[in-house]
Amino acid sequence: MTATPHHALPRVRRADVGTILVSPWIVHTPERQRAAVDATIAEWEGVPWPAGFLTLNCFVSTDGERVLNYAQWTGDDEHRAFMRTTRPKLVRGIDEVIPGIERPGVIRYRLTGSAIHPEYPATPTLIVIDDIEADTAPAARRWAELTLATAVRDHAPGRIATHVHINLDGTRGMAYTEWADAESYAASRAATGPSDPPDPVLPGVRSLDTRAYHLRKSLHRPTA
Repeated sequence: MTATPHHALPRVRRADVGTILVSPWIVHTPERQRAAVDATIAEWEGVPWPAGFLTLNCFVSTDGERVLNYAQWTGDDEHRAFMRTTRPKLVRGIDEVIPGIERPGVIRYRLTGSAIHPEYPATPTLIVIDDIEADTAPAARRWAELTLATAVRDHAPGRIATHVHINLDGTRGMAYTEWADAESYAASRAATGPSDPPDPVLPGVRSLDTRAYHLRKSLHRPTA
């Protein structure tokens, strides 16, 4: 089976996902964002679909700086086998087209929990990623619990769902929030007072980045 491109967001809570791989790329311009995603998809279209690989979702940040790759796999062993075999060739092919991509690294996450707002059934068009770093795993768990509790209470128009992820060693967190559109997100930000932080603040937890993204292209496991 080989991959074909789609324009569908990932189903974050799908039951067969065992591990989630998130890889930010720093590319600096909208032109390089588009070219990097297109080169990635082109490389994938020419290789067999790896065992255990479910989806690849390539997002571009609204500030033109970054590409965010969000991949769903059935488990870690399958992904590690891919890293040893197929990935080096794919990366070389991408770098030949778009040299100079900065790759801070791949983070291996598990989905910790989700807060869904069924009163907003619209399909998301904007994804906001909040990244944090914690001194300890218990501090990261407290952040996750507070983030989900806050999202449940938050009835901001257009906020569809928040999905909280924690990495394997327990000290990195990522909140993946789905918004109906950029206007809803901007209105929510504008409604926050200047003294109110946009995210929960806890001892031993530091905000690393908050960034908005649009999906550019995705790959979903082909049917047999």
